[in-house]
Amino acid sequence: MDRWRGRVALVTGASVGIGAAIAVELVRLGMKVVGCARDVAKIQKLAAECQSAGHPGVLVPFKCDLTKEEEILAMFAAIKEQHKGVDVCINNAGLSHPEPLLSGKTSGWKNIMDVNVLALSICAREAYQSMKERNVDDGHIININSLCGHHVYDFADLHFYTATKYAVTALTEGLRQELRAEKSHIRATSISPGLVVTEFVSRANNPDQVAGIYAAYKALQAKDLASAVTYVLSAPPHVQIGELLLEAIQEAAFVAPATPGPGLSSH
Repeated sequence: MDRWRGRVALVTGASVGIGAAIAVELVRLGMKVVGCARDVAKIQKLAAECQSAGHPGVLVPFKCDLTKEEEILAMFAAIKEQHKGVDVCINNAGLSHPEPLLSGKTSGWKNIMDVNVLALSICAREAYQSMKERNVDDGHIININSLCGHHVYDFADLHFYTATKYAVTALTEGLRQELRAEKSHIRATSISPGLVVTEFVSRANNPDQVAGIYAAYKALQAKDLASAVTYVLSAPPHVQIGELLLEAIQEAAFVAPATPGPGLSSH
């Protein structure tokens, strides 16, 4: 990770869960991390904790509603003005609502699409443009995906979310193809976790169901995803890690067609 010391990473959805763990780990390793979320107070608290811990990097909180393109563009403009630009973009922000395909609300679907697909695509585009204009040819775009991006589980509340994660799989491969066509050495990686212990699960499902899922086996921790990100970033510049799938040791044995296990993964 030495080559990333002092360089700039953007982490979306950095206030809690996976995003917070990734942001703190990159700061610990010496990066300047712009952490964005709607609730910037939590990131400010993380930034103070990083400073108190004496980490060599710095966490810069930035308030941004990813459902609004104008706020995303303003964030990238501020990063350019204050920090020159983005070298690493980690699209972590993601959400789900229990909106089945047969009865779900259109507003819920749109919200999921805005964050999981459109915001991710806008951030990837703007990060690439930032790298290109500064002749940064070793940058990295990392999309936090899900095992739901590779398999449709028999759980109606997650079917629309699953569709957006399939989109993330396709978008990441599309990025790699377009980067190759540009003869760029900027890399694009999708990291797909199974069940992770975060607030995401409790927000998406009822408490009794969440307790049952977590009691069934030892799930992944947010810090496991942070380790996966540093593993990907640590790969030699000539190595492309296209897709990384992570699941708990017991997860495959636990998951049956009618259970929600690995779909409840993100953020």
